[in-house]
Amino acid sequence: MIIPVYGVERYIAEFADSVFGQSCPGIQYIFVNDGTKDRSIEVLKDLIDTKYPHLWEYVVIVDKANGGLPAARKTGMEYAVGDYVYHVDPDDWLSPGSLEAISAKCRETDADIVYFNYVKEYSNRSSVKKEKEYHISQKDRYIRDMYNHKAFGTLCNKCVKRSLYMEHELHHPKYSYAEDCYLSVQLVGRAKSLAYLDMDIYHYRKNNPHSITRQGRKRRKEEYALNFLDLYEKYRDVPMEQNPVAPIFDDILMQAGWYSIAYGLNLFSRYTYLAADIRKAKIKSGSDVWLPLQLIVKLYALLK
Repeated sequence: MIIPVYGVERYIAEFADSVFGQSCPGIQYIFVNDGTKDRSIEVLKDLIDTKYPHLWEYVVIVDKANGGLPAARKTGMEYAVGDYVYHVDPDDWLSPGSLEAISAKCRETDADIVYFNYVKEYSNRSSVKKEKEYHISQKDRYIRDMYNHKAFGTLCNKCVKRSLYMEHELHHPKYSYAEDCYLSVQLVGRAKSLAYLDMDIYHYRKNNPHSITRQGRKRRKEEYALNFLDLYEKYRDVPMEQNPVAPIFDDILMQAGWYSIAYGLNLFSRYTYLAADIRKAKIKSGSDVWLPLQLIVKLYALLK
C-alpha cells in the first residue's frame, strides 16, 4: 500500500486506524512524506507507537522534497516489495474487512487488476459508486469509459500486480489533476486479466477544502487536457497492436480541442499538430464531448 502524505494532519489518524485496525497480516505500508509542512508524519508516528507498535516492521516512511502527487506515488513504487500495489490517499479511509476481501480476491483470481466500488463521503451524506464488471475482452471499452467518466479512472479502487508496473514502461503525468486516470488507462491497457470485487471499499472524502478536485474549473480542464495530450504524444508512434492507450486517441484529441475552444486554453497554438490530428480523428459516441460539439471541433480544426 502506497500513501503520499501532504497536509493531512486532520485526517491521517482516521485513515491509519482504518487500515492498521484490519486483520490482514503482511501488508507493507509505504508512507511518502511529500515535504508536508504540518504534523502529519508526527501524528502518524505517535499513533503507531501508541496503538500499533507491532506493525512498525511493515511500515516504511520515506521523506522527500515536495514534488506533487504523481512524483510521490512514483517514489513509493521504488520501495514496494509485495505482489500487488494499492495506491490510497490519507485523507480518505477504507471499510472494515476490505483489505481481507481484496487479498482474498487477488489470491482467488490471480488477476492483474482487482477493482471494486467506492463511496463518496460528503459532510452530510454518502454516495456509493458501483463499478461495472468488465471482462478482459472489453478492456478497450473500459479504457474509454474511464477516460470519459463512465467508469472510475481512480487508482484508489484498483489493486494492481506489481509486475504490471515493473515489466512495462509506464509514463507518469506532469500535473496532479487526473493523474490516477493517466496511469489507470495504461495499466488496464497492459493487463491480461481483470477481476471485479462487488464491495464498497474505499471512502473518498469530498469535504476536504485542500483536495485537488477543489481547483478552479478552468485549471482542472487545462491540466486534464495537458496530461492526456502528453500521454498521446508518448504513444502516438507506438504500433496499434502494442499500444495500450490507442482506444482513447480520438477522445483525447476531441476533448483537447473542445476544452481549448470552450475555456480559451490556446491549445491549437501550443500543440502545432493538434488541428491536423483532429482532422483525422473519428467522431464517436460515448465521449464526454457531445457529438454536435465534436462536429464544431472538427470544423474549427479544418479552418485552422
